[in-house]
Amino acid sequence: MGEHHGGTGGGALNGSDSGIEGGLAGGPIEVVGCDAGGLATLAPPQRALVEAAALVAAPRRLLAQLADVLPAHALIVSDRPEELVQRLRDALRQGRSCVVLASGDPLWFGIGRTLLEAFGRDALRFHPAPSSLQLAFARIGRPWQDARWISLHGRDPEPLAAALQQRPAALAVLTDPGRGGAEEVRRLLAASGLESAYALWLCERLGHAAERVQRLAPADPLPADLDPLHLVLLIARPPDPEPAETLPLFGLPDGAFLQHDDRPGLMTKREVRVQLLAELQLPARGVLWDLGAGVGSVGLEALRLRPQLQLWALEARGASKALIEANAARLGVRPAAVLEGRAPEGLAELPDPDRVLVGGGGRQRRAILETVLARLRPGGVVVIPLATLEALAELRPVLEAAGLAVTVSQHQAWRGAPLADGTRLAPMNPVLVLTGRLPIRGSSRRSPESPPPA
Repeated sequence: MGEHHGGTGGGALNGSDSGIEGGLAGGPIEVVGCDAGGLATLAPPQRALVEAAALVAAPRRLLAQLADVLPAHALIVSDRPEELVQRLRDALRQGRSCVVLASGDPLWFGIGRTLLEAFGRDALRFHPAPSSLQLAFARIGRPWQDARWISLHGRDPEPLAAALQQRPAALAVLTDPGRGGAEEVRRLLAASGLESAYALWLCERLGHAAERVQRLAPADPLPADLDPLHLVLLIARPPDPEPAETLPLFGLPDGAFLQHDDRPGLMTKREVRVQLLAELQLPARGVLWDLGAGVGSVGLEALRLRPQLQLWALEARGASKALIEANAARLGVRPAAVLEGRAPEGLAELPDPDRVLVGGGGRQRRAILETVLARLRPGGVVVIPLATLEALAELRPVLEAAGLAVTVSQHQAWRGAPLADGTRLAPMNPVLVLTGRLPIRGSSRRSPESPPPA
């Protein structure tokens, strides 16, 4: 496992795509993958290649066990790729048979790339072992065709922060012990508010006789003898329900909400959610429409702030009704209705609104907004989060033509991402917020179709 620990980097090392360069008599180089068990767990054909080789290059951690079956002059360390390439060239010129022992699949974050750049594919023969990801998912008994993976080897954690925003069903993290390892992953998971939304599995020395795979709760300490050769699996799970009275009044962590298994991450993130609730200027009583409600996060938080509001949530995606109602039960609130359907058609049976949050809509967003404005009560507020300037340019004139007081704001949030020596800020997607407020006196209101006064 842990191909990333012996990974490659840099550009081509004066190699060839067409095979062993002139003057090199030996070959091909046998590139043999293994798990953390090294020689002890190799299949017989691959072990025979190692034992018969005149020169074996291997990670330093495997040299001790190789010394039991091979003479010292036949062993070299593979941890420095530039030095390794020259040693292999020298051996091939002497006609010596060469084996490179690598971790897992040499062509997946392994030494295979360096060897291909130096010698070309015709000079190499690869014998992959199961990758660390395959072994890890096998150990916990979970299919992994839907899994995503992130390598933190030699990298800052921004890719992990971005991946967590999408709420993948399964995420394998190839750690870099020199930059925090598993502890860095746990800190970033907590910073994202998702500790309760993922089961964290720590996998050490996969394939070795002393391998260790364990699930850690957020409060569990890391093992004092944590092996540098480890990776972390994050497996999405329904967050444990908390008593509604112990939850924050608003600004709930993202991990508090159940999500669709096949559409993780499609929800309004906490920082934007707080801003939208402020823009809605929620009254103590009245009717709130949440259109394109997703998992219900904004509308349900609005009910926690204003329990006497009537929330009518509309979402087009299948199975949304059951999910939003489950989230409502977890938060201790009760919407007036949760409907599955599309706007504007699905708005006909709803009572006229005092507040409207318009999410999604796509090509129908203008038609949806015009329908909303035709029904909005005096003093009503419409809030529209947008991702593009084009959408803003399309919808702002509709609000202004209808006589609403319009404001526009842009919100960009960053979340702290832990580093070995401190904290960096990982950016989240920026959001434009278009807000319109209808005057309390309806006499000054124009219909969406009416031209502005001269």
